[in-house]
Amino acid sequence: MSKGTLFDKVWDLHTVGTLPSGQTQLFIGLHLVHEVTSPQAFAMVRERQLKVMYPERTVATVDHIVPTESQARPFADPLAEAMMQALEQNCKEHGIRFYNIGSGSQGIVHVIAPEQGLTQPGMTIACGDSHTSTHGAFGAIAFGIGTSQVRDVLASQTLALGKLKVRRIEVNGVLQPGVYAKDVILHIIRTLGVKGGVGYAYEFAGTAIEAMSMEERMTLCNMAIEGGARCGYVNPDQITYDYLKGRDFAPQGTAWDEAVAWWQTLRSDTDAEYDDKVVLSAVDIAPTVTWGITPGQGIAITETLPRPESLPDEDQVLAQEAFAYMDLTPGQSLKGTAIDVCFIGSCTNGRISDLREAARVVQGYTVAEGVKAFVVPGSERVKQQAEAEGLDQIFTAAGFEWREAGCSMCLAMNPDKLQGRQMSASSSNRNFKGRQGSASGRTLLMSPAMVAAAAVAGQVTDVRDYLLTP
Repeated sequence: MSKGTLFDKVWDLHTVGTLPSGQTQLFIGLHLVHEVTSPQAFAMVRERQLKVMYPERTVATVDHIVPTESQARPFADPLAEAMMQALEQNCKEHGIRFYNIGSGSQGIVHVIAPEQGLTQPGMTIACGDSHTSTHGAFGAIAFGIGTSQVRDVLASQTLALGKLKVRRIEVNGVLQPGVYAKDVILHIIRTLGVKGGVGYAYEFAGTAIEAMSMEERMTLCNMAIEGGARCGYVNPDQITYDYLKGRDFAPQGTAWDEAVAWWQTLRSDTDAEYDDKVVLSAVDIAPTVTWGITPGQGIAITETLPRPESLPDEDQVLAQEAFAYMDLTPGQSLKGTAIDVCFIGSCTNGRISDLREAARVVQGYTVAEGVKAFVVPGSERVKQQAEAEGLDQIFTAAGFEWREAGCSMCLAMNPDKLQGRQMSASSSNRNFKGRQGSASGRTLLMSPAMVAAAAVAGQVTDVRDYLLTP
């Protein structure tokens, strides 16, 4: 088993005890809730005549079902309105901090917690959402949990979990222009497989990772779950501290210096022991696009689609299913594939740096005829900052729709949905069948810059043709 890693240190610091099952009872420092997975959990707490044990350690927002066009209440969707009302009532009843629409701080749960400094190194964090692994970018151990576990955290502030193994994934070297964190994680998932991380925590390291901004690291950790890992993290460093300093909930004054000193001790030891190590080269990573129905079915934009018979035996049947569903042909290039919808946003790529890169691509261009393109900021704060920088004007001038904050078409639990067999270029995290709202809709995952390039080209293209053109 691993020894001396950040994962081991944080796990041990939060261990309450060992249960008869052999699982660890782990204290959860920060619990994030949203409107979709919490109503039943609150109801179960209420049925047992319990209270939320530490309401000050729970923070709520609304994101999944929120419309990104008209946000007038009541919502047109009765179920969405019911979820909103339930969360509003539960937060009021239990004294939980709640960032509602119009508060100035509402947004996707995995965007608002980091931007406010709620997410900090050394924490254990849980949320009823798969992509809670995002918060590991700060050197936290963050888990997505189910509704019954949301109940457990509300009632006891603890979770029963089996300890994970730790795999260190090093990416060394310098990423080439036009290659982003999204490409890195898609490359990792392609290399190790969508089940490769089962039973593991992923420690992302290496010179390419150390050079990333916090927002890039969040993108990386966000999709660790898509590679099967329960969580992913990056050791905290000066980039982490610079990002956090001065934020709403970050320590202040002498408490800040003390916090940084402690955070530095949490980094994995130089002689730490890992259960597995993988070393990749940054120079081998190109802009990457998924072609199939899992995030692991991806290729570099310069490659052609694989032939099923060339794949490992266990992957051939899924590949054949993917080709049939996506209407793609083995051996063809993805370049030139017509796109109907372009979506920039989500907890993976809806932050200010994502919007800046996408705006840099589209400036001076116009969205291709027949393409629906829209940008959904990850939070109200991101939206405000983007508008202060004039990014919204760049997008709208190019023919993009500029929306309110929310999860939007990432999972389409709101009005933003694909129609029929539409093909989507998406900066989100999942390309499963039906994921974006249509049972037959098709999704190609890529970086926000690649989505922007697809929008103006009307087809899948190499963003480097736009960024590197004199």
